[in-house]
Amino acid sequence: MPYRKYCILFFLFLAFVFLTCAPGNSRWHPDFNPGHKAGFWAGLWHGLIIVITFIVSLFTKEVGIYEVNNVGWAYNLGFLLGAASSLGGALRITKRKRKEICSRRKEEWEEIGKKIEESVREGLKTWLKETERAEKEKEWEEIGKKIEEKIKKILKEWTSD
Repeated sequence: MPYRKYCILFFLFLAFVFLTCAPGNSRWHPDFNPGHKAGFWAGLWHGLIIVITFIVSLFTKEVGIYEVNNVGWAYNLGFLLGAASSLGGALRITKRKRKEICSRRKEEWEEIGKKIEESVREGLKTWLKETERAEKEKEWEEIGKKIEEKIKKILKEWTSD
């Protein structure tokens, strides 16, 4: 249980650190810090914490996703690299999961194919046995008819004598 308290304190500390460096705070505000604009490293950081700042921006107007007061292309480059790292990692996890799902589905389809093959094979064996049985029954019927005819012929000969 004491670890749980430390974890909560650690995450609160991280949230505080993230929010103090988030876009839209007083550090980059031109009225409080004139001439101080967000550069490449700030853009990189803002791109990395984009998911967190998006969630926070849903609940407050002070925090934004993108710092408007920036130096231009350097900030934009850093922001894009950070966002690509942050969001691209999630996409890689998704691709990995997708591959796992596809391999599981492939295994399931192979198992279904084997079951269908087995059913078809058993059905064909049954059909062949029934066909053979029907042919044998026909043969026995023919033999029976021939025997019956011979018996009738012998009985006619015996009675006619």
